[in-house]
Amino acid sequence: MNIRPATPLDAEEILNIYAPYITDTAITFEYTVPSLEDFRQRIVNTLLKYPYLVALEDDKIVGYAYAGVFKGRAAYDHCVETSIYVQMDVHGKGIGKALYAELEERLKEQGILNVNACITWSEKENEYVTHQSPDFHEHLGYKRCAHFHQCGYKFGQWFDMIWMEKMIGEHN
Repeated sequence: MNIRPATPLDAEEILNIYAPYITDTAITFEYTVPSLEDFRQRIVNTLLKYPYLVALEDDKIVGYAYAGVFKGRAAYDHCVETSIYVQMDVHGKGIGKALYAELEERLKEQGILNVNACITWSEKENEYVTHQSPDFHEHLGYKRCAHFHQCGYKFGQWFDMIWMEKMIGEHN
């Protein structure tokens, strides 16, 4: 596996990974798959300030992770929100762990101290959301710090949202 920075030219492969999460899961609360050009612009905008990484196996993108603004005020400049998606048929191979490790190293170099993940939650796993993401984040050292109830509506049902955080630097 190889990890490298994403480029706008990767948009189609990355969008192909993301689209099933939109259409088939509640992992993202996005309802419709963005156009290729809109998605390409998301990558461009992220790369202006934050890392956007892709994982490749045999020169094919199989996962991606990026950071984005946590809140749009200067006081939050040492915090980011992270996102990660791995091709659905290759979970459990260490791709996500490797992506996050590289992402955290790059964020530390930028002076980021807190990484935060917003995750869909349901007490009972179902066809749209499992506990895989919270378990993954917990395994990597994230701690649950907030729980919002019935705040996301998708597929005719309400879902909760949890926030998990990890400190990757010293708050001096």
